[in-house]
Formats: sequence, C-alpha cells, structure tokens
Amino acid sequence: MAINKVVGSFDEAVADIADGAMLHIGGFGGPGECPSYLIAAVARRKPRGLTVTGNLGGWGVAMIAALRERLAAMLPFPDDFYDLGLLVEQGCVRKGILAFPAAPGNAEFPFELLLREGKAELELLGQGSLAERIRAARAGIAAFYTPVGVGTVAAEGKEIREFGGVPHVLEHALRADFSLIRAYKADRWGNLIYHGTGRTMNATMAGAARVTLAEVDEVVDLGELDPECVVTPGIYVERVVVRPKQPKRWDERS
Repeated sequence: MAINKVVGSFDEAVADIADGAMLHIGGFGGPGECPSYLIAAVARRKPRGLTVTGNLGGWGVAMIAALRERLAAMLPFPDDFYDLGLLVEQGCVRKGILAFPAAPGNAEFPFELLLREGKAELELLGQGSLAERIRAARAGIAAFYTPVGVGTVAAEGKEIREFGGVPHVLEHALRADFSLIRAYKADRWGNLIYHGTGRTMNATMAGAARVTLAEVDEVVDLGELDPECVVTPGIYVERVVVRPKQPKRWDERS
C-alpha cells in the first residue's frame, strides 16, 4: 500500500488530541513560521488541561489585531495568523513550558493573565535549553547537563553537578504527545522543507512527539523535493495538512 500522510482537513488531523495532552507548538513568534491552522483546529476542539511548549507565550487574537494595525506599514500580519495565545484564550492551557512567557513593555500575553490569576503553571527555560530538551527527545537522549540556568529559577529543584569545575544543571528531554509544526513544502511521504525563519523550532520539534502534524503551503509529487534541501525526513512526520489558499477565521472549519 502506498504511503500517503496527507490528511484532508485540519480538524481531522487534530481529532485525537485529548484533554491533558502535551503539545509542542512550533514557530518563533511571528506569522511566517507559526502553525496557525493547526492551532485554530485545536482551539475549535477545545481540549482542556493542555501542557504546551514553545518559544513565545502567544499574542492571542486581540493583541495580534492591535499589532496588525500598528505595524501595517512595516510588517504586514496576515489575516489568518493565530498563535498559542488563542489556545490560552479558549481555556485549553493548564501549563506552559516557555522561553518567553511575558510580552514586551506594558503589554501582557493571555498566558501572563492566566498565570496572575493562579489558573496556570509555568516552567521557565532559556531558549537554547528548551530547544535542546526537545531535540534530545527526538534523538532518544533521556537527559543532559548544561551550564545554562545554574543559579536561576530555571535550575530550581534540579540536580546540579560539576564538570571541569563548572556547575551544570541536569535537564530532561521533553517528549510531547503531539508536535504542531509549520513547513513550506511536503511530499506525501512527509518529507519537509522550510522557508526562511520557518525552521525556527519547527524542525527541532518534528519527531519529538508521539505524533507530528505538519502544516504546509504545498504538497508536491514524490521526487520534486531536492533531497539536499529536505530538512525533516518523512520518518519524523505522521500527518501533513495543506493550508487553504484563502484566509479563514480561526473558528471556521478547515
């Protein structure tokens, strides 16, 4: 039987994400590398008690709308940009394992508000440590020592050991139930290539979960992807879903 990992809709792709699941959410913080339609499909499903990992705490719908207006002349925000903040706003998130949970300036992410109300937990990590914990999960490495974070809140409750006279903190791999990632092109086997900043966290999270879901702009025929350009081999990907040609609202099935 021919391998075909392409799924017909985003709602179908996330149908088995249940209450209490752990999700890796790809991207850096902007629209170009965010798996917006996968996030929107999870928000429509409304599972509760999720643990989410990611770089940014998430802007949310209202803040993205404000940013879209404020930065229109410099950095256009597409109408279909939704991020981790949407899941927080929909009451899906119980815990965040994040590098940047707080918004700049006087603004507050939806996750910050939830944290202040005592309705969420936070595990704060340096960006590199977070990425390495996820990468370790994909590589089958149970844990590793790093000098990053020693003496900070990131090391609280963790084992400290010296190597060469330098204290290191023990960090454990972060393996999720699902990785939600964004790529540029795929084939039906799940091989992925990325565009620009799209590799940020997305490629790291691919394969670091029981199921990896890839949101892509296009699916091409087998053999059309240059093997030298494939960043994520299909063995790390279980499902591929193609983004719609025209933007859709987050609450519109896709």
